[in-house]
Amino acid sequence: MFGYAGTILRIDLTREKVIRVPLDKEFARKWVGGRGFNSAIMYREVPPGTDPMSPDNLLMFGVGPLNGTAFPCASRFTVTAKSPLTGIFGDSNAGGHFAPEMKYAGYDQIIISGKAPKPCYLLIQDEKVQILDAAHLWGQDIWETHRVIREDHNDQRIQVACIGPAGENGVKYAIVAANLTRVAGRAGMGTVMGAKNLKALAIRGSGTISVADPRRFHELAEAFKHKVLTHPGYERRAQLGTTQLVSALNNLGILPTRHFQEGVFEFADAVSGEALQRLYNVKQKACFACPVHCSRYYVIREGSNAGTRGEGPEYETQCGFSSRLGNSDLQFVLKQNNFVNKMGLDSIETSEVIGFAMECYEKGILTKEDVGGLDLTWGNKEAIETLMNWIVTRSGFGETLAHGVRRTAKLVGKGSEKYAFHTKGLALICGDPRGLKAFGLTYAIASRGADHLRAEPVFELTNDPELAEQRWGIREIADRLEFKGKGVLVNYTEEIATLTDILTICKNIGLSMGILEHKMAAEVYTATTGLNMTIEEITRTAQRIIHIERCFNAREGIRRTDDTLPARFLKEPLQKGATAGHVVELEPMLIEYYQLRGIDPETGIPAPSKLRELGLNEPARDMEGLSTAVSKS
Repeated sequence: MFGYAGTILRIDLTREKVIRVPLDKEFARKWVGGRGFNSAIMYREVPPGTDPMSPDNLLMFGVGPLNGTAFPCASRFTVTAKSPLTGIFGDSNAGGHFAPEMKYAGYDQIIISGKAPKPCYLLIQDEKVQILDAAHLWGQDIWETHRVIREDHNDQRIQVACIGPAGENGVKYAIVAANLTRVAGRAGMGTVMGAKNLKALAIRGSGTISVADPRRFHELAEAFKHKVLTHPGYERRAQLGTTQLVSALNNLGILPTRHFQEGVFEFADAVSGEALQRLYNVKQKACFACPVHCSRYYVIREGSNAGTRGEGPEYETQCGFSSRLGNSDLQFVLKQNNFVNKMGLDSIETSEVIGFAMECYEKGILTKEDVGGLDLTWGNKEAIETLMNWIVTRSGFGETLAHGVRRTAKLVGKGSEKYAFHTKGLALICGDPRGLKAFGLTYAIASRGADHLRAEPVFELTNDPELAEQRWGIREIADRLEFKGKGVLVNYTEEIATLTDILTICKNIGLSMGILEHKMAAEVYTATTGLNMTIEEITRTAQRIIHIERCFNAREGIRRTDDTLPARFLKEPLQKGATAGHVVELEPMLIEYYQLRGIDPETGIPAPSKLRELGLNEPARDMEGLSTAVSKS
């Protein structure tokens, strides 16, 4: 099969059974790859009500047809399972070099079921698949686990995806990390690995990937690369990566400050990407086949943290441990970036639970006695560091915080729920939706919870009404402070985001820089696989995946009322900065989005007629029965 490795690998840890299943061409064409493969299997094989921490939950690693080829920026893999943090659909995505190695070993998808009787790791070397003892790895951090596995097998080119102590200890927002710092961070995929007693996947392949039409593939790859290199934002993105957003969002008045109480941080310059570049960055790094090299390696040479070195941080970590918590010390941010990467914590959920605790402390809901004697005033670095250690070990107040912000608020009580900033149990990112209206809609409707990456509608930041009118006929789409037309924008960018996930292209390039479009996606799929795909068909494929994930959530009880935002963003205007006076007008955007997407505006359940149009006949029958039950209740 051109573009594909041609095999799905199934591993039952309980029975220590390994099965290789040929990849069906019709399945491949219907779901394309990566997130698409995983989402299809999730709906088909994970019944409603499955305990995310049980052996019955599946853990899936999916890659796509472009992984392992020379197509630029195609380095991503998707990890999928029912989320132990949210109880609904969960997945996360990362880059680096793991995905192409998985293809070279011969696999388009790895599906892991059951639970090992004792800690283990998987060693996959082409057709040789071993379940090996991980007693010597259990308890080790992520960086040490990488090192030991490579040394054990005397091969520094083995690609490793593993968990840290947070995943072993059942922290509900543990990550899976490859290449030390390429992190599938959201929704607790590392927690599921830990529940299965699975420490790592170590992969080494000797195969190759062929494409169906090399000449056309090369033309498309070069055209894509040219668009990247000539993009007006290329140089800044290559130099600063996502850290450029600290100063950018602060200037817009939407940099989350002291747990979203403000949108302007007085110390933004001190913790900005520019400061990081000037003071600590020593080299750039790239994922497989990427010309942007947007990641950065840093070294701290002076001060109490001298000798600290690592990769990153990405914007979410940089904001999360600076302005979000009221901290102005950039060295502290870099130190905590290493900590979450080694221990295996999602930096977004971690910084949110600590920010929640700090605001509750400020408002008198939590006292020193409640939090183990800590002083949780804003920016208290010692307290933040102590809480992070407690979370990993699930000790002291960290046991409460280890459940994620939604559950933490329920445990704290006393009206604290209104300060827990999540949707469907997943913490909000560091982007205040009061000044990013389309992003606010994205947080509300995303299948895994409050998440920007399901659509990332950056076009609303362009301030180019002429282009907005040309593309969609609605000038207001280009204005981040307007809500008109944002359902249209999110409907479009949600499909592009899905195409990046199934072709396995980096979203920073394909979506944020606006490089990928439906036409190119269809053409490159056809040239790569030899399976003809029209623009209309690739569009339906994206819609199919969006809907199958919403169907999965509907079976788990998610309804229209869950497509919402915390009250602060709907009712409390920001008080200063360029976004002062604004809230999120969610309702009209939501109605517009539902109409375009084919979702019942009363229930939030996908319309059976739309599902049948997309070839989802079984989910259509399921949703018909569900809609009938809801209408009778």
